[in-house]
Amino acid sequence: MTRIIVFGTFDMIHPGHEHFFAQARALAKEPYLIVSVARDSAVMRIKGVPPRRTEKERLDVVKKNALVQEVVLGDEEGYMEHIVAARPDIIALGYDQTGEYVENLEKDLRAAGLAARVVRLVAHEPHIFKTSKLSGR
Repeated sequence: MTRIIVFGTFDMIHPGHEHFFAQARALAKEPYLIVSVARDSAVMRIKGVPPRRTEKERLDVVKKNALVQEVVLGDEEGYMEHIVAARPDIIALGYDQTGEYVENLEKDLRAAGLAARVVRLVAHEPHIFKTSKLSGR
């Protein structure tokens, strides 16, 4: 099996997320999809607003998705600890994921001794299926 990890807030699961999960799974013949749900504190720090649902509620919603084999919470600070623990073969980034962790990810993976391949996924109708648009934020 190929371990693939994706990251997000997942305040709600919409068709864009379903496409995101399916696209990540399509990267391997035998995918094992791990979803990293952002901690409440990280969402506040990155987006400047708190998530609509708590990290536990968001984690529980993602766990129910049939495309997902494992769900983990991201790190309170930093981002490498839970990635190292997950031991991914592939890291699939969303089309809109940016920031310091994305810019430094490959360097930080190598420093941690991980050979995970980093892949950028494409958007699925982002003018319609984006949580901020669907939730009015």
